[in-house]
Amino acid sequence: MRSIWNGAISFGLVSIPIKLVNATENHSISFRQIHTEDGGRVRYRKVCELDGEELSTDEIGKAYEDADGSMIPITDADLASLPLPTAKTIEIVAFVPADSIDPLQMDAAYYLSANGVPAAKPYTLLREALKRSRKVAIAKFALRGRERLGMLRVVDDVIAMHGLLWPDEIRASDDAAPEADVSVRDAELDLADALMDTLGEVDMSTLHDDYRAAVEELIAAKADGTVPAAEPAPAAKGGKVIDLMAALENSVKAAKAARGEGDGEGGDQQDDGEADGAEVAEVTELSSRKAASRKSAPAKKSTARTAAKKSSEPKSAPAKSTQSKTTQSKTTKSAQSKTAQTKTAQGKKSTAGKATTAAKKSAAATPKSTGAKKSTSTTAKKTAAKKTTPRKRASA
Repeated sequence: MRSIWNGAISFGLVSIPIKLVNATENHSISFRQIHTEDGGRVRYRKVCELDGEELSTDEIGKAYEDADGSMIPITDADLASLPLPTAKTIEIVAFVPADSIDPLQMDAAYYLSANGVPAAKPYTLLREALKRSRKVAIAKFALRGRERLGMLRVVDDVIAMHGLLWPDEIRASDDAAPEADVSVRDAELDLADALMDTLGEVDMSTLHDDYRAAVEELIAAKADGTVPAAEPAPAAKGGKVIDLMAALENSVKAAKAARGEGDGEGGDQQDDGEADGAEVAEVTELSSRKAASRKSAPAKKSTARTAAKKSSEPKSAPAKSTQSKTTQSKTTKSAQSKTAQTKTAQGKKSTAGKATTAAKKSAAATPKSTGAKKSTSTTAKKTAAKKTTPRKRASA
């Protein structure tokens, strides 16, 4: 890695020669401006606005613009004459706990590399002292023409330095806070805690810039002469929160689903069975049950009406009761299928044939007296009469 500054760390009476190396790099994709008609590069020219002449770098100097617009020239010699003790030195001024540094002050980060073999011993001494004390060093240093504030800490086996903004460069946050007085309930805090626990921690090394990857794919596709298919833009999310509790509950469920976990306890579901994430099969099953209950409703009504009619009829009328039984018999028989009727008819024929054959055999085998024959015939006639009577009424 190329160093951008050479100097030394002033650690009391100890001086540690070091080289300053950038610890970060910018991976943003930069574009050039072109003429859309012919693709020619568009360049900026440095032109004096008084005479209109284009100037080279050697002809350009510095100046401070006063409040009235007048320019006060400042030369490099003027700046070099100013006292700047940290021009080539990173001067440690204090050691403080790491949590006492406001992250808002954090700026660019650098690695401090030992410059040469003689610097290895004091460099290691400072590194181990920072590790054992669990503190960070506050230092002053000068870079690119101005004095800056820095924080030294240990990263693995290297001393890193974070540039810090000066305290007066941090704006007050009073104007950014909500103006309205808002109270938060304990239930809302509990849901927020549950969401934080569900999201859990993340390995920072797994995070990457999705937009930059998409831009790189677009550039590669256009370089090959193809245009990738445009992906639909995600739907814009509204900034207005309608129900904070519902939003928190849905966020917890979505986070659990993303991690492959269950919906949690049953109490999280809504009482009416319309909880988010319900399967379609369950909804279909419930609707079919409702349809079945609707179809069976008329039958229940007709049954209730029939029962009411029966209860309203007088008990002393045997003829009416007989007719009602006959009507019920008709209804029962009409509900049977044609196949059942055919089987019934065949069954009657076979039964009659068997009865006739049995009667002949009994008559031939054991002859009986005339009285017995008469009683038998009389009984048969009565039985036949009983059987034929409801049939005649049913047919009538």
